[in-house]
This record gives sequence, structure tokens and C-alpha cells, in this order.
Amino acid sequence: MFNRKKEKIDAPTTKHKYIYRFFKHLFDIVFGIIGCILLIPLCIIVKIACLLTKDYAPIIFKQERIGKNGEPIYIYKFRSMVPGADSLLMKMMEEDPKIKEEYTKNKKLKDDPRITKVGKIIRKTSIDEFPQFINVLKGEMSLVGPRPYLYREKDDMGDFYKTIVKCRPGITGYWQVNGRSATDFHERLVLDEYYYRHRTVKMDFKIILKTVLKIFAREGAR
Repeated sequence: MFNRKKEKIDAPTTKHKYIYRFFKHLFDIVFGIIGCILLIPLCIIVKIACLLTKDYAPIIFKQERIGKNGEPIYIYKFRSMVPGADSLLMKMMEEDPKIKEEYTKNKKLKDDPRITKVGKIIRKTSIDEFPQFINVLKGEMSLVGPRPYLYREKDDMGDFYKTIVKCRPGITGYWQVNGRSATDFHERLVLDEYYYRHRTVKMDFKIILKTVLKIFAREGAR
């Protein structure tokens, strides 16, 4: 049974919701601009690192995800996998039942052979998510919120889908600072729904702080 320590935060009143939305929008604009500025030198560094490992494919890719209210959005990421990773995953699941079982349960693979040498580094430091500051400035994502889900995961989300999609997806969120790689897909849904029902300025600030601490502790995605 999934257990977690609940945040002692009351559901926001109507007044608090307006205050929350104002500060959230302000944070998104400010950090979105800062993030996009920092993205320029990061692109140069990642490109050089890829060239040194003889990886000549584009360093940034976009992928369709579920946005707020179920609307499709294309998120940007530094490519951490080999080109054609989705097709390769389908082939791997067809050939190996254990891989299919692991991905079906967790929507990820613990030791994913598709991840490149540079990809392992940028995932460990969470740099791979940095291009999503572009999505934040476009208003498609927020600094804090549920991670955007894939459309192929929609059916597996069950009743959680209706609640989670009411919230704009985020670069970081409650799931990231409460387990992430250690949680399965169902636990992720529980955490994301909990965030939607309890989100406040204080909660967002704590998530941002914990995210920064995890990055410095090198607890990025595996």
C-alpha cells in the first residue's frame, strides 16, 4: 500500500486562489525568462559534449504531451536517448516480456539501453528538462505542476485524468520531490492529484527548493 506523509496545507479559499494564480503567473514569467537565457550556453555545452561522443543528431527534440484541459502541447527537451527511441521501445517490448511488464507498470525502464552517454549525465543533473522553459514562456507549462503525460498513458490514468489535466503541467512538481524514480505509475498519479487539490504559493516554493536541493545532490531521473 502506498504511504506518504501529507503536507499540512488546507485547501485554498477563493481569495487565496486568486493570489496563488497571480504569484504563479509572475514566477512563470520571471523564471521563464531567466531559464531561456541560461538555455543558450547550455545548448552549446550539450552540443559539444554530443559531438565528442560522436553523436551528431539534433540535441533538442519535441514530443507531444497532454496539456491543461487535455489540450495537446509539444514539450522541448534535450535529447537523452538515441534517435528513434519510441520505435525502439516498441520493438524491445515485443521481444522481451520482462521489459514490457516493467514499462507497463512504471512507464519507464530502470536500466534503459536507449539512453546515450551524454543523456545519462544530463538526466542525472535534470538538465534534459531545461528547454521546457520555452514552454513556460509560451504559457503551455508552469514552473511547478504535474509532469506532462504522454497520450499513450491516458487510458492508464483512469479517473485521475479528469483531475490532473485541470492543472497546467510543470517542469518540476510534487512527484519529482517525493520519490520520482522510486515510485510506480499509480503512485505518481496519486501524488499529482494530491498536488492539484492542495497547491498553494507555499507548497510551490517548497517544491522549487526541494528540486534545487535534489539537483545539487544529483538525484535526477535515472
